[in-house]
Amino acid sequence: MIKVVIIGSGSVAQHLIVAFRNAQKQENTVDLIQVFSRKKEKLWHLIDSTKVINEYDELLDADLYIIAVSDNSILEVTENLTFKNRLVVHTSGSFPIDELNDSNRRGVFYPLQTFSKNRGVDFRLVPICLESENATDYQILNRVAKSISNSVFAINSNQRKALHVAAVFVNNFTNYLYQIGNEICEQHQVPFEILKPLITETAQKIMVLSPLEAQTGPAKRCDSVTIESHEAFLKDENHLEIYKILTQAIQDNGKKL
Repeated sequence: MIKVVIIGSGSVAQHLIVAFRNAQKQENTVDLIQVFSRKKEKLWHLIDSTKVINEYDELLDADLYIIAVSDNSILEVTENLTFKNRLVVHTSGSFPIDELNDSNRRGVFYPLQTFSKNRGVDFRLVPICLESENATDYQILNRVAKSISNSVFAINSNQRKALHVAAVFVNNFTNYLYQIGNEICEQHQVPFEILKPLITETAQKIMVLSPLEAQTGPAKRCDSVTIESHEAFLKDENHLEIYKILTQAIQDNGKKL
């Protein structure tokens, strides 16, 4: 079996722990032997407390070390590792592989999904993007990734950055627009629940149509009367500015066709 150690205790780390734990019940590919957490008790509900450590010199020998921490903390972790020439990867969408400490073999194990601690995720559906410096290490990463996911891709650092930027648009920015929609509803005593079927249908449409084909609304139709009415209605300057920027962008996109 491939021995794995996870370093981190945040959302990504916790979901990986659950994914590996579930995978171990089904097959004997991966053995999650240890997890590093500064606050050990944060993980006791997920894994045997004897497997959780908070000192780097307690790290066991493993085939793969997965650093699942914030981008700002990745270098700090690699500089604290006391061993050399082992396979060390991170889970970041934007951190370049060549910026990892080169005292160890370097790689990337990037699960492209939004993770919240209190919401379960079917990891079999989560795309995992892999990168390594040699073919042998890639085979290890590939076996580990396929033990928890049915969707595994070889992606280089530049492609991964492009994916991460794209993910910010389709996930983080979109979620912020949901927040604006919720604020508008609250301001006018309208249940946000009424919009949820629309949100669901919008997401489902791009499974069969390109985003360009799925685009609808007053900006797409260049319905100036409705647009002006909406702009007059919006009293929050932030909401109004975003409305104008997105409306103009959609209209400009239509002019390119």
